[in-house]
Amino acid sequence: MRVYVPLTLPGLAEAYRTGELGAGPFTAHGVTPALREWYRSEDVEELEYAALGGAALASLRLLAADAAAPRRRVVVAVDVPDRAASADPAPGPGVVRVDGPVRLDRAAAVHVDAPDAEADVASAADALPAADGGDDGARAAVDGAEDHELLWYATQEIPNLLGPAARSD
Repeated sequence: MRVYVPLTLPGLAEAYRTGELGAGPFTAHGVTPALREWYRSEDVEELEYAALGGAALASLRLLAADAAAPRRRVVVAVDVPDRAASADPAPGPGVVRVDGPVRLDRAAAVHVDAPDAEADVASAADALPAADGGDDGARAAVDGAEDHELLWYATQEIPNLLGPAARSD
């Protein structure tokens, strides 16, 4: 099963340093029966894009909790055995629990905001608590981050995403 693991750039740096996305269990996003029902599509690419979007929102929540992290959402797409991931519909459609551990070298790709998205992502992270409370203006700020497409990177590009400190390893 392909799962989408939400991170921040510091979280990606830690995964790169340790070689592991998580020891498990941890939360990710994937194409689950609940996501299929909620999204009402049989197109696998559309469903995977919806799961990626759920992970991007989860990454935004991680940013809201870590004021020091650069304001760029990060999602790692990784294939795990079906038995290692189970749907957890309580938090929302597409949420899965990964029993882990999951090695970073199993990742298929990394999705990261472009640097020009940082201002909108910062506004969205700041607005997230109010948006969760129903504030329409705050919801618009969160939507502003969602207007930015995450860029696709090959896993070999992780050191370049992380900067000189990662490349010196």
